Amino acid sequence: DMNLFIISLSYKAALTQVDQYLAGHNQFLKKYYGNGTFVCSGPKIPRVGGVILCKSDNMDAVMTIVTEDPFNINNVADYEITEFRVADCAKGFETFLK
Repeated sequence: DMNLFIISLSYKAALTQVDQYLAGHNQFLKKYYGNGTFVCSGPKIPRVGGVILCKSDNMDAVMTIVTEDPFNINNVADYEITEFRVADCAKGFETFLK
């Protein structure tokens, strides 16, 4: 069964340091948008981290994906992952759940 995962990133380094890895982070996002894993993403407001909405069939797969993020590799962000089952959604959103 496909569930959704909220990947919440919290920066633990100065933005100047985080920004050094932004291009790589964007490539990482692009890879997982390309294979249909990521649904949406963006920076938190204020910019203290970011959020990625991800679909997967298990937590281990999501944790493996996170290890590839340059923000993780270079130790500039912490990650909290929340799994949830979609019980209801807005009309049209179900296309992202396939």
